[in-house]
Amino acid sequence: MSVDLQNPEVVIRERRLGSIVAFSGTGAELVEKSRGQRLECQANRFNQCGDCSGQRAMLPISQIQDTVMINHGPVGCAGDFGLFNWQFRRGLTFRGERPRDIGAISTNLTERDIVYGGAEKLAKTIREAHGRYKPRAIFVASSCASGIIGDDIEEVVNGMELELGIPVVGVYCEGFKSKIWTTGFDAAYHGIVRKLVKGPVEIDKKTVNIMGFTSLKTFDPLLGLLGLKPRYLVHQATLEEIGQMSQALASSHICETLGTYLARALEQEYGVPELRAPPPFGQDWTDQWLRELGRLAGLEEKAEEVIASERKRIEPELNEIREKLAGLRVWTLAGAAFGHNLASIASDLGLKVIGMLAFHHDQTFDNDYEEINSLKNCLGKVGSVNRYAVCNKQPYQLVNLLNEAKPDLVLARHGYLPTVPAKMGIPSYFVPETNQHIGYDGLLFAGRKILKVLRGGNFVKNIASRAKLPYTDWWRNSDPFYFRETSHGL
Repeated sequence: MSVDLQNPEVVIRERRLGSIVAFSGTGAELVEKSRGQRLECQANRFNQCGDCSGQRAMLPISQIQDTVMINHGPVGCAGDFGLFNWQFRRGLTFRGERPRDIGAISTNLTERDIVYGGAEKLAKTIREAHGRYKPRAIFVASSCASGIIGDDIEEVVNGMELELGIPVVGVYCEGFKSKIWTTGFDAAYHGIVRKLVKGPVEIDKKTVNIMGFTSLKTFDPLLGLLGLKPRYLVHQATLEEIGQMSQALASSHICETLGTYLARALEQEYGVPELRAPPPFGQDWTDQWLRELGRLAGLEEKAEEVIASERKRIEPELNEIREKLAGLRVWTLAGAAFGHNLASIASDLGLKVIGMLAFHHDQTFDNDYEEINSLKNCLGKVGSVNRYAVCNKQPYQLVNLLNEAKPDLVLARHGYLPTVPAKMGIPSYFVPETNQHIGYDGLLFAGRKILKVLRGGNFVKNIASRAKLPYTDWWRNSDPFYFRETSHGL
């Protein structure tokens, strides 16, 4: 499906990519059933917790320098502003810049606004944001409340854009629209490409767009091996960097879940090719990534020299790590494609991937290139994966899956879920910074961290001996997907 920039709203992932939030079987079965988007997006009749596409949309747009983000909703929807601010200040530090606060305002919709409409309040808030922060662009993120009452946000932002003389960007990310919370990332990128990206003046053949969550500069040395440089997007980026996305050799990302919509839009609108290789997590995938970059940059021979040199450099330490980890069985726990990245790393470290849990699954990607089919690429490295599950971050399902598999180690991406295996006595390695695991050095970094986690095995055993999980024997003996819509559950 092509990107329609004439439409202010992004097409949700269920319709665009056939995304799902529930599956249990083997990885090979999921690849096969994803052909032609044959799987339906089922939900659970019972959810222990949840996530919000609105939060995912506000995260990237709050991180762009010299802008203000307005959340058009009740003040409760602004609960993550503190987290966004911490990430922005931290990211600026990674860039070597002075930490400062984000610009963020809530329209604070009340019961009265729900009855009579909040459009006038939104216009007033946009003027307040302009006067208070003097931004160079303003984002307006919708909410469930503003979507339900039907405020015409697009009319307001277009009018205010004419009045203020700066871009005012509507980002339509009501949480109830999609079961797939990563639709929020797409909504943010859709608004950015519609109004902030400028046509290419001259292609910069030394710059690669990197879509990720942080400006931690681990791509600098990796790309520097080929004489190239990264443009980190969109977190902590300047408006100049945002506008110059169209002037790049290629676009890549830390995982297909996060970046393929933006990459598709840049390729469709400006001819910037999406890099057709897995992201550089693990030795083999880094080789493929560098080879594809070398091909696009006309540096094929240089890429082969770099690969051979880097492999030789890390070989001694990598072999030591593999010897220590040999025979250990690992489960990955992460958002869709990044779980595949973790499995790639685990495989290259000599670990045996026995199970995976993804928070959702995209049956296809926006450019639909086979070379970036992350699950297919993953299974090509680690085998079928007989225990492959998709669930939307439900701890009660994770408990039963781990009870059945009993792995030696869990590799996890999102913060609170690693506490679940810890309470079961299973060591867990939490990955807070994706960029730290990039490339050959990132593989060694992961290996060192995992060894450190395993040395603390008595710590999790002590936790397990004192922790009491709230699940009955009935649940422990039930199918983890008992509450799926099509089951015999409630």
